[in-house]
Amino acid sequence: MVEEQLRARGISDVRVLEAMLTTPREIFVPPDARDAAYEDRALPIGRGQTISQPFIVGYMAERLVLNEHCRVLEIGTGSGYQTAILAPLCKWVYSVERLDALHVEAARILKELDIRNVTLSTGDGTLGLADEAPFDRIIVSAAAPQVPPTLVSQLADGGRLVIPVGGPVDQTITVVERVAPRTIESPMLGCRFVKLIGREGWSPEDA
Repeated sequence: MVEEQLRARGISDVRVLEAMLTTPREIFVPPDARDAAYEDRALPIGRGQTISQPFIVGYMAERLVLNEHCRVLEIGTGSGYQTAILAPLCKWVYSVERLDALHVEAARILKELDIRNVTLSTGDGTLGLADEAPFDRIIVSAAAPQVPPTLVSQLADGGRLVIPVGGPVDQTITVVERVAPRTIESPMLGCRFVKLIGREGWSPEDA
């Protein structure tokens, strides 16, 4: 996976590659999908959600440009796999999940892996976590129709947000850099994600 899907396609951050090499992806997918855990595709994890393909996970982590001092907000805990990749790359991960059942299962797996520098919560991820802001980095693991302004407001000066933005089918991974008093949006890579549901995303009726 690391050699053929990541390194061969341009992922070069040594720390990202090491995190993906040492994190057992198979435990984050349902038992009936474990034979496909390392294939280069998204896999269903139940409740209409997916675990992103390995390349996309690595690509988005690399675009964050993480260091050991970063406080990271992750929107969409999902299976917990992206959370596990981020944890060794930064100081702390705050992760928000909309669905209680996914939150509970991700918490169980992360505890099993003894990953301690994470705080998991449930709620409307489009509104971020005001009590813990500002964040050095924010990553969103679902697609928004536009960049949620509340998430931008919770970025520290010099911070970076990585988020899929676009329509209900096709989106673009976009990097948003906050350089007060302005922000710079850079579209990077075409992608397909499940919808980001919330006040500043898609409505529940669109799910």
